[in-house]
Amino acid sequence: MKKKYPPEFKAKVALEALKGDKTLSELASMFEVHPSQITTWKQQALEALPEAFSKKKDHEEADRAEVEERLYGEIGRLKIELDWLKKKQAQLAEMRRKK
Repeated sequence: MKKKYPPEFKAKVALEALKGDKTLSELASMFEVHPSQITTWKQQALEALPEAFSKKKDHEEADRAEVEERLYGEIGRLKIELDWLKKKQAQLAEMRRKK
């Protein structure tokens, strides 16, 4: 059965491997993980590291905020239309009763 590790644990192990203070064997014993798994997590950390310093994250957040603003505007417009339709429906129902 394959064991699953939480991202926090993987990050901790990868950080220790990146420090280079201990050998893979020492880290494997310390964290009870196979050395090849530590190597994989270390490589993943190295690949993801440049993204932490890129402006792409800021652009994605700005795009998200723009989409969110547009969607909230659409929700507001639809709510106004719904309220108007309910009002008109009530007026029509009242007119039919009077006939």
